[in-house]
Amino acid sequence: MKLRRQTILAITAAAAALWLASCATPSAPLDASKVIGTANQAMGTSAVNSLRFSGSGTGAIYGQAWQPNAVWPKVTYSQFSRLMDYNGGAMREEFARARSEANGGGALPLLGDGEQRAIGVLQGEFAWNMMGPAQAPSPVALTTRIHDLWTSPHGVLKAAEKNKATAMRANEGGLVLSFTEAARFSAKVFVNAQGLVERVESRMPQTVVGETEVVTTYSDYKDHSGVKFPARIRQTQDGFETLNIAVSEVQVNAPSQITVLDNVRNFAERAASELVSPGVWHIAGGSHNSVLIEMKDHAILVESPLYDARAAVVLAEAKRLLPGKPIKFVVNSHHHFDHAGGLRAAASDGSTVLVSAQGVAFFERALNGANTINPDMLSKSGKRASVEGINGRRVLTDGARQVELLLIEDSVHAAGFVMAYLPAERLLIEADAYTPSAPGAAAPAKPNGNHLNLIANIEKRGLKVDRILPLHGRVVPLSELYAMVGRTAP
Repeated sequence: MKLRRQTILAITAAAAALWLASCATPSAPLDASKVIGTANQAMGTSAVNSLRFSGSGTGAIYGQAWQPNAVWPKVTYSQFSRLMDYNGGAMREEFARARSEANGGGALPLLGDGEQRAIGVLQGEFAWNMMGPAQAPSPVALTTRIHDLWTSPHGVLKAAEKNKATAMRANEGGLVLSFTEAARFSAKVFVNAQGLVERVESRMPQTVVGETEVVTTYSDYKDHSGVKFPARIRQTQDGFETLNIAVSEVQVNAPSQITVLDNVRNFAERAASELVSPGVWHIAGGSHNSVLIEMKDHAILVESPLYDARAAVVLAEAKRLLPGKPIKFVVNSHHHFDHAGGLRAAASDGSTVLVSAQGVAFFERALNGANTINPDMLSKSGKRASVEGINGRRVLTDGARQVELLLIEDSVHAAGFVMAYLPAERLLIEADAYTPSAPGAAAPAKPNGNHLNLIANIEKRGLKVDRILPLHGRVVPLSELYAMVGRTAP
């Protein structure tokens, strides 16, 4: 114990000397390898092949704000853990979280209705979620999970060394390392006078806004058998807090058995189209759907979700189904990032993006944001996104077919929530207000508030609906929605 204490004191003194030297001669170039080496010694990085931490706290759901450009909806984490395998380039995140406020999106039960439990995994260039024992591919999460692994306290030093970081003196004291993980993220790592990583300012590609800024702070370091790890982790994204975790347990060199299966390794986006009515196709094949509507001399696409790769196969399928008819309009159901993540790709194809009126300013700024770290389809096209609003009700018609774009009022899920209605075909297109259960599933004991709200909007507007074309799940008769709330459809 005495030897360890002496070693720690020596390391701390060396880190302080390096910091003071940099302050005394700010014009002299700093040797990044020495800065990294001193930080590695102070934090015990060379002894860390993997690390697991767990804790609890608060946070928010990124990209799921109730209103465009508002604060992310707050959540409480009863459990939060990450296993970071640096040698294997792998990570496993597990959490249980519940809403702290009524409004906002995300795949959580409504306020007071319980927790969401989830497991997200990364290995190398593959990301997936666990659905029981099964691996469900989640390529849209890949960049975020790579970022989280290599901006962790020890991971960021390993990444700085690998990517040949540069070093300079920070304005507020201490030292800063700068590097870029090619096509994934750029980072500035702030190392204090004790050689500890206290803040990482990073920037990574994002499907809606082009690039997103992340600030992660590490404080209240504790010693774990010679390895330093923070007892408090806080993170903001685009200026709003997303994590505030009190770390209660740390296991250095925790066993890691993360293995990617073939269904994840071989995953490719696909578009499976179903002709629902003449000139109307429900395009599924993934977690998020789209609907293609034929007009006389053009097409309308309702929803371009997730990210470029999903949008690309949907756009290709639309062109296969309606060759020679350009997609004039792409309708966005709401501003949540999973439903808006393919709009940049649609804009690169020349389509005008239709969003709720209150979302126009947000989308004009977001969709035209730069993406220089890993340029997407819109950035490569050199085009600017054209955005128009839906103020309560907007009708698209070619003189024969009519498509009504209507706002779902009084929803806790999203403000500016758009549904599409085809009166002649008696079809309703909606997202997240109702996702059909498995065939034959029993109605829940407590009706879902979003289901009740959708029914209220249908009835208030007097919509004559035979079938619902959901943007998650299968096409169903209206009667299935009513059955889920214990009622009979009119």
